[in-house]
Amino acid sequence: MEGLVTIILAAGLGKRMKSKHPKVVHKVAGKPMIEWVVDAAKELGSREIIVVVGHRAEEVKEVLGEKVRYAYQEMQLGTGHAVMVAEDLLPEEGIVLILTGDTPLITASTLNNLVNFHIKENNTVTILSSVVEDPTGYGRILRDKSGNVIKIVEDKDATELEKSIHEINSAMYVMDIVMLREALKNITNDNAQGEYYLTDAVGIIRQMGGKIGAYVTPYEEIMGVNSRIQLFEAEKIMRRRINYKHMKNGVTIIDPDVTYIDAEVEIGADTIILPGCVIEGKTKIGSDCEIGPNCRIVDSEIGNGCNVMYSVILSSKVGNNVKMGPFAHIRPDNVIYDNVKIGDFVEIKKSIVKEGSKIPHLTYVGDAEIGKNVNMGCGSITVNYDGKQKHKIIIGDNVFVGCNVNLVAPVKIGDNAYIAAGSTITEDVPEGALAIGRNRQVNKEGWVQERIKKGRL
Repeated sequence: MEGLVTIILAAGLGKRMKSKHPKVVHKVAGKPMIEWVVDAAKELGSREIIVVVGHRAEEVKEVLGEKVRYAYQEMQLGTGHAVMVAEDLLPEEGIVLILTGDTPLITASTLNNLVNFHIKENNTVTILSSVVEDPTGYGRILRDKSGNVIKIVEDKDATELEKSIHEINSAMYVMDIVMLREALKNITNDNAQGEYYLTDAVGIIRQMGGKIGAYVTPYEEIMGVNSRIQLFEAEKIMRRRINYKHMKNGVTIIDPDVTYIDAEVEIGADTIILPGCVIEGKTKIGSDCEIGPNCRIVDSEIGNGCNVMYSVILSSKVGNNVKMGPFAHIRPDNVIYDNVKIGDFVEIKKSIVKEGSKIPHLTYVGDAEIGKNVNMGCGSITVNYDGKQKHKIIIGDNVFVGCNVNLVAPVKIGDNAYIAAGSTITEDVPEGALAIGRNRQVNKEGWVQERIKKGRL
């Protein structure tokens, strides 16, 4: 939206969160609250975003980086004071959108409606408001008989009559910059909190002849997060929005109430997400997959036609038509190619598994490169750690590794080789060879009876 500037207030301590971290960096659906607000302002088309920081400012800056400008509020003396510290970064004229960093549910669509209402009504100030059943704790919107906004009164300063009003102030506004500057010169901290209220600036602007309006939106949009309980409530709403978005795009989510998908996750059409799944970060899942039940997938890429059940995948890439689980643990930095099977109780770490290979069950693969069409037998292990450092194992194409095999790194297995069950392999195996690394079996007949006679059994 051409000419629009946004200020986001994010300097507060957030005492009710009982956290050493700033309130606004706590995450909702995998994304810090402040980032949800910044992204809404960006989507609206705000040409510049100014974030007012204070308590542990470095943490907020670490989240947002260089995509916004910052104003520093050394002492948190109220919302009016917060806007004062950002005043020098505002243009000389135009309109400013003022938002709060703890309202992650606000959408660009609602902000667009707010700004358009402000312009259409030719307002000097437009307040984003909501009508709620229980307004306790919120500032009240006072209107005259014609519906015009007279002023905003804070909950702690309100009379009993004013407290009976159900239209509340969201603490989000659109304001004329010239009139805002004049009003900021005249606000005081003569109130119950001893703070400089931005709401007082609204009253001053009205006294100066400005026109005050309010745009009403559903409470869900303006709900602030001040405690862990409210964080949970916001999370629940955001998760529902995200899940419904995926379902509208052709994803089947069997039970959205017990499916947790982060904001930046991408899922292809005709994929089915079963209950109990947690899909986090920048994960991408292709089409025609079945994920779950009870999977956790973080910052990973999964191709088309995959089936993953009761498994964990972390920071890895999985190709097409891969079958995985139950109870597989894919640790970070793996690349798993197409048509691979990874069965139950398999752990893979920092490895490459190429097309068509099978790791069916009870196997550990670490720091390995496994070729095409390899079979890793039950209980096989890549012994990659010597107590000081990790070593690599390379297994060629079409290799058959028998059950209960230890491959002691560094070692290389050539193409088409066979490893006999129960072997411990410490040297390279040539292409097409059979490797046997176990003692010859010896049967001692009558040994049990002899032990019994001697009273040893």
